[in-house]
Amino acid sequence: MENPNIDQTRPIQTDDDTLSTSGVEETQAQTIAGETLLTPVTPLSGGDDLPPSPPPSGIESEPSKRTPLWWGVVLLSVLALVAIGLLSAYGGYQSGINERTGYETTLTAQEAQQQYELGVQDIAEGRYEVARQRFEYVIQLNPNYPGVTEKLAEVLLEIRTTATPTTAPTPTLTPTVDLRGTEEIFSQAQAHLINREWSGAIETLLKLRKDEPAYRAVEVDSMLYVALRNRGVEKILNQADLEGGTYDLALAEKFGPLDTEANNYRFWADLYVTGVSFWELDWGQASYYFGQITLVAPNLRDGSNMTATERFRIATINYADTLGENGEWCRAKEQYQAVLNLVADSEVESKLNKAIKKCDDDQAEENEDD
Repeated sequence: MENPNIDQTRPIQTDDDTLSTSGVEETQAQTIAGETLLTPVTPLSGGDDLPPSPPPSGIESEPSKRTPLWWGVVLLSVLALVAIGLLSAYGGYQSGINERTGYETTLTAQEAQQQYELGVQDIAEGRYEVARQRFEYVIQLNPNYPGVTEKLAEVLLEIRTTATPTTAPTPTLTPTVDLRGTEEIFSQAQAHLINREWSGAIETLLKLRKDEPAYRAVEVDSMLYVALRNRGVEKILNQADLEGGTYDLALAEKFGPLDTEANNYRFWADLYVTGVSFWELDWGQASYYFGQITLVAPNLRDGSNMTATERFRIATINYADTLGENGEWCRAKEQYQAVLNLVADSEVESKLNKAIKKCDDDQAEENEDD
């Protein structure tokens, strides 16, 4: 069946092929920052300019919706980096502590091995007293060092049982030197060492060297080293004679290198003497030096019978008072706190509270000025 209005439904052909672009703007897709936007294309010819069509409403709302999510990702990334940094720093700190502990243990083991081997050599060469000192030192470093107890027992047995050999006189036309007195002096020096009578041993050995310089020179030097070393340490630790102790250790060093323990005692004595040199002249320096000693030898003292700990306390309080007088209350607060960490003191606690208040006031004024 034919449609009577078919002519009306057919498209009307126009002469102007550009009619489709004259009144309607074409659009083209543009991609900006990851978003597809539709922008109008300027007509190629004909027609009045029309205002650009607004983009779809959903396109503009997407950036605003995604912005909070983007900043959340950034914040999480920053926090993750900070956490990784803290974990790395902590790991490095732990690694440093482990490395230092391992290094100290290695040094102690090496020192013990070296002294043990030297003690064995001393036994082979007949220097039993020197060997005894070395083995006792090894036991101090490591009581479980293999074989040291047996070697010490061997040395003590040799010291008690070995008789001093008598030099047979050689027939000669010249008078034979009578060494019986020399041997007696040598035996007396050995007895002093066994009884830990260091001063008696030193005096006897020096007399022996003066009378007979060539008599058993190596053994005499070794015995002098042991006596001077031990007397120096005893003066520093037990007799409060720091200068005399360091002098004895310096003399002992002429006969052989000092062990680690003796070197430490000499170093601590030097720190104490240096701290005393600043006493009442520079409280800050005095506090510094006695603070170093307090960490390792808190009971070390000199002729005044004041321990390093007591000198540190007095010097630090005076140093803090000086800082407060100069208006440096925050630094004074730290010094008072250091004293209270060491020993309770109500007077110092009162000074600390004052310093804290003054420090807070100063900081508040600085913030206002900024």
